[in-house]
Amino acid sequence: MELSEIITELQSLGVKLPQEGLHRKGGAGPAEAGSLIVGDIPINVPVSSPFVSRSSYALKSVSDELRLLRGDEDLTSVRLVPKPRFYDEHTRDGVPYSKIALLHGMDCLASSVLQTCTYWHPEKRCRFCGIELSLKAQQTIPLKSPDQLAEVAAKAKALDSVGHVVLTTGMGEPPGSELSHLMAASTAIKTAGGLPIHAQFLPPLEKGAFSDTFQALKAAGVDTVGIHIESLDPEILEHMAPMKAAIGLKRFEAAWKAAVAVFGPNQVSSFLIAGLGEAPATLIQASEYMADMGVYPFVVPLRPIPGSLMSDACPPDPEVMKGVYEAVIKVLEAKGLSSAQSLAGCVRCGACSALAAYEYCRDSMVCHPARTPEDLDEAFKIRETVFVE
Repeated sequence: MELSEIITELQSLGVKLPQEGLHRKGGAGPAEAGSLIVGDIPINVPVSSPFVSRSSYALKSVSDELRLLRGDEDLTSVRLVPKPRFYDEHTRDGVPYSKIALLHGMDCLASSVLQTCTYWHPEKRCRFCGIELSLKAQQTIPLKSPDQLAEVAAKAKALDSVGHVVLTTGMGEPPGSELSHLMAASTAIKTAGGLPIHAQFLPPLEKGAFSDTFQALKAAGVDTVGIHIESLDPEILEHMAPMKAAIGLKRFEAAWKAAVAVFGPNQVSSFLIAGLGEAPATLIQASEYMADMGVYPFVVPLRPIPGSLMSDACPPDPEVMKGVYEAVIKVLEAKGLSSAQSLAGCVRCGACSALAAYEYCRDSMVCHPARTPEDLDEAFKIRETVFVE
């Protein structure tokens, strides 16, 4: 079995642990995950959701190493991403560094600058999101100041060789105010340590202000941006992320194009979450649609977060994901996009998706022939989807 296939199965099925202490709860990023290094590729995999108990994958300590098993089959040696040394530090005002920012993957420092969202109501919130769960569990603080973030970023760079930063945010009150927090935080982090910065946000409220807003973000120190729509199926988006559906595809498209004009191709991305209900062909079509604009389609499997509105869901079948990844990699190659070109962010980190593993597989010329959307039609009853606002 190829490394890319193993990683795909781990991210859909999860892995049973020999002991506790390898995961966190809540947050908007790779919550409910353990961080492993498999074949020198960092990945985040489910470890504590109910479906993990049915996984055929398990970790076992053998002598001085950790082995990955599938049933009785010993597949390979894996490593755990070690606890960052900066987690033991406190800010000058006494807050544990781990409540300000966390290590994602191997060298990515990530923080939700604003840990609250004005849409955190059952009828409005994104069903897959858990941004306020870690706040409720007192694992973080509501608002991280620029000084706190700069202090933690500089120390994480010095102690743990952190190479880039991801800044996410909930929607502020009033909506749009979160952008000022992102800009102030980015300037402080860039000044303190010069790290590349990725910022994630929704399209600004005024279409006419897109260019000015993105220029201001770049001037503040932001190197790449993520404007995440998660699904281009209008019915699914309406159910899963009603506030994003209300924004409309046309506004997202205008924001993506304006962002690419400022930050450049491959430096703008959008999550596409597999497992929300789309047919595989829809994800592939959406990826090509984004790639045509220079936007990197960051395809990830659904990661159900305990406590979220989708806590009882399961990730997509790994066989579906393998076909989607193989097709999307062909799209990326045709459009000249790759994770290796990303300056900062989730695309560069890559731990929540198997795309980077498939890129590695492609570059090493060891991949199986890519499946096509037609190959998936029979098994998954692909339906026609028209992208509308």
